[in-house]
Amino acid sequence: MPLTLDTPRAYETGDINDLPVAGGAQIFEGSAIGIVAASGLARPLAAGDLFAGFADRGADNRIGGAGAIRVRTREHGKVQLAVAALAITDIGKAVYASDSGTFVLTAAGNSRVGHVHRFVSGGVGIVKFAAQAIPVAP
Repeated sequence: MPLTLDTPRAYETGDINDLPVAGGAQIFEGSAIGIVAASGLARPLAAGDLFAGFADRGADNRIGGAGAIRVRTREHGKVQLAVAALAITDIGKAVYASDSGTFVLTAAGNSRVGHVHRFVSGGVGIVKFAAQAIPVAP
């Protein structure tokens, strides 16, 4: 039905998300976040997880149940990262994570994070990242 009155809505900033954390997980600020395929819950990224962004602040759910707390994430942007063996000729190449803090140019078994946007120095670059689509629970 078309609106006929002003209808204030609650909006969220486009690059921030708030995800429920897996039970027993501790996520540190700056960690790459992964989604556990079986539950849809956030955890520190493990190779092969769906990449959900970077933790904007820490979240400690080591003694909580599944979803007891939430982690605030940045879903897209540019971030300076240490990327194994990064060279000036790697601009535009895909960047992958093998865990919450290890970034590589190797796809096999890892999670895609984004691509090299700018070279900073040997092994360090600016990575343009984007969370993969987060599945919506039915």
